[in-house]
Amino acid sequence: MTPTLPEDFEERFWRRHSNPKSGWSRTVLLPALLFAVYHRKPRLAGAALLFTAVNPILFSPPDDDDAWMTRVVLAERWWTRERKAGVFDRTYPNWLNLVNVPVSVYAFVAAYRRRPLRAGLAGALAMGLKFWYVGALVRRYDAADPRADR
Repeated sequence: MTPTLPEDFEERFWRRHSNPKSGWSRTVLLPALLFAVYHRKPRLAGAALLFTAVNPILFSPPDDDDAWMTRVVLAERWWTRERKAGVFDRTYPNWLNLVNVPVSVYAFVAAYRRRPLRAGLAGALAMGLKFWYVGALVRRYDAADPRADR
């Protein structure tokens, strides 16, 4: 069976997005957005949001799936397909995303109110929750992958 155009596009999108450069470069987005809000720099915020939109297609597909950040992207895709419940239900590790929402909102409110310590701490906590979440997904993905000798 030949994949349809949307399926082919989706597959190419995810392969490019799984380049570790794509994942690691996205880790600077939250700090950049918080900085932009704190310093009232709408052009920086716009550039960060534009980068967020184009980032998944900027990089070529990786040669292999060995890099941890490559497996982060593959694990997120696998998890959403496997669970078919989304990433915001109340089971582990999805509850980490639920907790992350108010923490991230608080970080932006603190940045807007120009409370740098609170914005920085909440931003760091949000990033920590995200890394905890994707780390848990990678462990599950690796455990489910029969090729994995990791």
